[in-house]
Amino acid sequence: MGVATVVMKLFNIVRPDVAVFGKKDYQQLHIIRELVKQFNLPIDIVAGETIREANGLALSSRNGYLEINEKVQATQLIRVLNEVVSQVTQGSQDFVTIEAQAMQQLTTLGWEVDYIAIRSAVTLLKPTVEENDLIVLGAARLGKTRLIDNIEFCAKPLN
Repeated sequence: MGVATVVMKLFNIVRPDVAVFGKKDYQQLHIIRELVKQFNLPIDIVAGETIREANGLALSSRNGYLEINEKVQATQLIRVLNEVVSQVTQGSQDFVTIEAQAMQQLTTLGWEVDYIAIRSAVTLLKPTVEENDLIVLGAARLGKTRLIDNIEFCAKPLN
C-alpha cells in the first residue's frame, strides 16, 4: 500500500484540521500536499523543519541502524548536498553534471547512491531557468542503511 493510500485512510478516520509532515522526506511531503489539494481536503499541511545533530546529520530512526564508523561517514551526504547547493548558487546551471559528480563523490566514499537530484521545490520536476526555489534531494545507502536528505535553496540571489 502506498503512502498516499495510508495517509488518506488515516485522514478519513481522524479528520484532522492540521497535519504536520517533516521536510526530511520532502517527496512524501509533496505527495501529501498534492493529495490534500486533489481531494480538496479541509486540512492544513504544515511542513516541519528537519532536525539535525550538531554534525549536520538529519535525525532519523534509520540512524540507529548505522554502525559507529558509519554514523561518522553519514555526514558525507549532507556535505555533498551542500556542495551541490554551492555550485548552483554560484551560477552553474549544468545540473546533470553537478548531480553526476555528487553521486560519484559518494560512490567513491563507499556509498550505494540511489539519486542526487536538483529539482523545483514547488513541483519536484526538473527546474526551468526561471525558477529560483530549488531543492537538492539525495538518497543513498551506507552499509545496510538507506539515508535520505535534502536542502531547499534559492538559485539566484534576491535583488
